[in-house]
Amino acid sequence: MIGLVLVLAAMITIPGLLGTSAHAAAAAPAKPTDIETSMMNSINTVWTLVAAFLVFGMQAGFVMLEAGFARKRETVNVLMECIFDTCLCGLLFYAVGYAFMFGNGNGFIGWGGLGADGKTITNWFFLQNTPATYGSTGIPVLAHWIFQYAFADTCSTIVSGAMIGRTSFRGDILYSIGITGFIYPIIGHWAWGPDGFLAVMGTSSVFAHLSAQPFRDFAGSTVVHTIGGVASIAGAMVLGPRLGRIFARDDKEKGGLPAGHNLLVAAVGGFILWFGWYGFNPGSTLSGMDMQGIGRVAANTTLAACAGGFAAMLAGLWWGPTKGKFDLGFTINGFLGGLVAITCPCYWVSPFGSILLGAVAGFVVFAGIYIIEWFRIDDPIGAFSVHGLCGIWGTLSLGLFASGQYGAATPTGADNSSPVAGLFYGGGFGVLKAQFIGSLVITVAVFVVTYIMMFVINKLGHPWKLRIEEEGETGAGGIDVFDHGIEVYPAQDDEISLSGLFDKGVKSPTTA
Repeated sequence: MIGLVLVLAAMITIPGLLGTSAHAAAAAPAKPTDIETSMMNSINTVWTLVAAFLVFGMQAGFVMLEAGFARKRETVNVLMECIFDTCLCGLLFYAVGYAFMFGNGNGFIGWGGLGADGKTITNWFFLQNTPATYGSTGIPVLAHWIFQYAFADTCSTIVSGAMIGRTSFRGDILYSIGITGFIYPIIGHWAWGPDGFLAVMGTSSVFAHLSAQPFRDFAGSTVVHTIGGVASIAGAMVLGPRLGRIFARDDKEKGGLPAGHNLLVAAVGGFILWFGWYGFNPGSTLSGMDMQGIGRVAANTTLAACAGGFAAMLAGLWWGPTKGKFDLGFTINGFLGGLVAITCPCYWVSPFGSILLGAVAGFVVFAGIYIIEWFRIDDPIGAFSVHGLCGIWGTLSLGLFASGQYGAATPTGADNSSPVAGLFYGGGFGVLKAQFIGSLVITVAVFVVTYIMMFVINKLGHPWKLRIEEEGETGAGGIDVFDHGIEVYPAQDDEISLSGLFDKGVKSPTTA
């Protein structure tokens, strides 16, 4: 302890006595040389790619979470749909999605960038005519593409969550083309595109007279999660509930959301998603040089998840269907709701603010699941409550909890010259107003467009109709056998389990 005190004392006093170069550099930072710029761009590119790989790894979490919360008879369908979405999304985001979302164009849709003459806009479809690096980030376009593809894939996977168990696989193909190729990238351009009308709202756009602040969404509470969650609930409303689904409103004894067939798989999937979120949020800095920002975002992400899980667990304990019991499903969805909520404001809030907004998200998840149940909408995994409602809450929470200390991440580090301040930190209603406008516009647009698309697909004849035939739901093996020809546990048809073998006298390997 004495040695530790001496070390700390030396760290405090010696630099002041010696007048180190660090003090001089803080007063007048030097302009980076070409070599330093190249090194920074390389560091930022590696950081972005590592984050992209983490976000892509979330697909394993999604398939496990959805499969675990689903019934056994619809598990293969969940797995196949998520895998198909991942493959389709990559091809569509390469062909048109990236250009629509991140290319220049107008406030509503992008398509490319300035050509060699500096005046005409060339299209970026199929990643043609793209520059070496994206904007001012210094990151190669292809590295930026793989990062954003992982985000697009996340959104497309969310959509399937509320549509489990009664969506034909061919219907999946059709709506996935609409979501990943057009709805997500075009509406996402409004908030994340270089000239999207919500992104430039504070200076110029159709809403410039309504707000002096731009719409902000650091890592996608709205762009990824609200779009995915709202599209999901639109599909669930068009489909109607699964056959035989009983709602608590109609039968208090037998009604309510059916239990998932494998909560072990669901819990592990939830943890994998939490792990992948460390690419989702800190990676959105696109800058490995922003040391303080990356650390703060990672800490905020962790604390919001913890608070969300804890709050949802308490809500289930106090008011849940198994009152007085600690509900695993609510707890998993609670920490996921906290992660969704912190995704928008993670760069601009303090750790304490993250705890508060994460806790609110946990209660939002709990309430949302009951609201959806009351309206007789069948959402097997709570996709709308977790991603839709918590995405909206997280977007609005920036206008409340932005601490007024942090500005923007840049390739060379943090730029805090124009910090973002919310209502609770003396910033007034300006940021909250901009967030409300952006969230409302995107939520309404996604719901209307997606509902129309799902409705049209559902009017098609079989086998392309959105809803599977009745035989696919009620027949032996359910939708798994009907659409894919296999059950998820074919070796367990005889209902033999390890515990059953042990009960019959078969010795455990550890005791043999």
